Amino acid sequence: MTTWAASAEGLGGRLRDVTVRNVVRTSVGGAGLRVRLTNAFGGRAVTFGRVCVGLSRAGAALEPGSNRGVTFGGCAGVTVGAGETVVSDPVAGWVDGWRRVAVSVYVAGECDTLTGRNRATAPPYPPFAAPPGAWEPAVSPAYRSLPGDHAGDEGDGAFVEPVAVWHWIDALTVVTPEPVRVVAAVGDSFTVGVGSETGHGWADLLAHLSGVPVLNEGVSGGKVLAAGTGRPAEVRLTAEVLTKPGIGTVIVQAGVNDLGAGARADDLVAAYRRMAAAAHAAGVRVIGGTITPFAGADYHTEQGERARQAVNAFIREGGAFDAVADFDAALRDPAAPARLLPRYDSGDHLHPSAAGHQAMASALDVRPDPPAGRL
Repeated sequence: MTTWAASAEGLGGRLRDVTVRNVVRTSVGGAGLRVRLTNAFGGRAVTFGRVCVGLSRAGAALEPGSNRGVTFGGCAGVTVGAGETVVSDPVAGWVDGWRRVAVSVYVAGECDTLTGRNRATAPPYPPFAAPPGAWEPAVSPAYRSLPGDHAGDEGDGAFVEPVAVWHWIDALTVVTPEPVRVVAAVGDSFTVGVGSETGHGWADLLAHLSGVPVLNEGVSGGKVLAAGTGRPAEVRLTAEVLTKPGIGTVIVQAGVNDLGAGARADDLVAAYRRMAAAAHAAGVRVIGGTITPFAGADYHTEQGERARQAVNAFIREGGAFDAVADFDAALRDPAAPARLLPRYDSGDHLHPSAAGHQAMASALDVRPDPPAGRL
């Protein structure tokens, strides 16, 4: 089962002879943890001289005695070709759900173009460990080290540069005692959490509220029909999300950036149909998220508003999706339906505020057997 995941982006920049410690949060507990590394946007092969995984303590420091070496086909290092993805051998032992895990990756030589996830956020409290709205003290999502191989270090002395980018990892998987069907949120900057003062988007809050494992597969600036820093959402669904084990439900929350770029409603509708069909062919349930109001945003036009209304009508009534998350209804201003309700507006008339993200998370129920009348 996939216990953590993030979509891949091409982030540019070069790294050489450095170790990066990525801090993530598991969702499902299990044995035999595997690390999936991606060089999806690299222009050439990148060599990882050593990869280790341990339990995060504070900052870049690990719980003493928890750090373990990760192998690939029995080897400590691995070379990943341009555009390729590799999966490690299983790491012996059990890792708990809702546990902060650090994946340390040493780049031997040079990486020409970094593949990772931008705007990464610190993992929130597990849903049952604190009341809603409570979050852990700040912890960076990743730390870059002084030159050299520091993957095996349990202390934090070598990790001198905190950064809000996850590097090369796009999934962690475990073997669970019983089958667990997790939810993947395929979205744009809303899913990532842009606009929220906490940095946590509706997908993270949904996991907190429901207790259901939710994988945040958002890409800031992402579109359905065109590439940005990541692949188009339609491509990401098949190339990234559906290739990860244990996905039972996909929530599609994307399209506003397409409309802002002048996309036609018919093209978006056709893409949604293809996405739903691909998910269904993989045995995955699909929830369609309506596109939220964006009047007042820099790229809003009357043409885009008409297209939004047409697309939302399809999402609600077209029959392609198994259920609907009506984000539009949750966030719009009843007095001006093309606009966000002011308290749900982060200020740019596009991205939801923290309260808006909370309203989006509350707009759907992703439990395996939702009560009658929900969704």
